[in-house]
Amino acid sequence: MMDLTLPPKVTERAFRRLHEIGAGDSGKALRIAVEGGGCSGFQYDISLDDPAPGDLVLDAPVGAFSGERVVIDEVSLPFLENAVIDFTEELIGARFVVENPNATSSCGCGTSFSM
Repeated sequence: MMDLTLPPKVTERAFRRLHEIGAGDSGKALRIAVEGGGCSGFQYDISLDDPAPGDLVLDAPVGAFSGERVVIDEVSLPFLENAVIDFTEELIGARFVVENPNATSSCGCGTSFSM
């Protein structure tokens, strides 16, 4: 049986927010990285950054948000298989979030998880 790795998906809300803050216009992309640490073993590092060689680049579909990109480095990619990258606005604030089906538990902060 062939092992199929599904890349993360990015919601329209996330691409819209990147467009609103002018990420693509400034040549930046939203970088999603997974690092060791946090209160559950792993944590997400979410930042605006320049794409680097070896990154998986997820481009916005052609249309209103063309030019917006999300990038993920090769080391982080296996941790984000089939995840959904979204943007949420709640009473406690607005932020990019990762809905990760590979995480067995997560912390209340929303940036830390275990597998």
